[in-house]
Amino acid sequence: MSKKELSPAQSEELLNTLKTRFEKHMNRHKGLEWAKVKARLEGNPGKLWALDDMETTGGEPDVVGFDDNTREYIFYDCSAESPKGRRSLCFDHEALESRKEHKPADSAANMAASMGIELLTEEEYRILQTLGEFDLKTSSWVQTPPAIRKLGGALFCDRRFNHVFLYHNGAESYYGARGFRGSLRA
Repeated sequence: MSKKELSPAQSEELLNTLKTRFEKHMNRHKGLEWAKVKARLEGNPGKLWALDDMETTGGEPDVVGFDDNTREYIFYDCSAESPKGRRSLCFDHEALESRKEHKPADSAANMAASMGIELLTEEEYRILQTLGEFDLKTSSWVQTPPAIRKLGGALFCDRRFNHVFLYHNGAESYYGARGFRGSLRA
């Protein structure tokens, strides 16, 4: 078993958790079948590892679609609020390094990369919000265009007043109620 591979017992436990969530929230993945998702995951130990990281950090990953072009299932973090194990992070490594004092433990971009997932884009975040109401009390960093990042900024989103908002902040900022949501393709 490699470093990024779950034991058979861990894999079974995670697959059971994912199946339960899949069946509970059928509105997120209309027309998709759990048996096919499970078969894909069982053939991809690295993807299972990443999903386990999403789960253990509080993301509650679930299938939100299927890409007909790439033939991949798409998973997003579907926890009600930004995942608890991924908050109080600045945006990226450059922002983390720029802080002279009171540095957060990590950055959203670093953590996502180490987990093998991507930060949601603004478009993906808005798609997520069509599947339920998320981030009513928290906010989540999203991928930021290079032109904004070059000027020191970064973007985040939340849902307030039954509306999805996109905001900006300095990339080096971090708050206890801001984390990030990820996506994974398998």
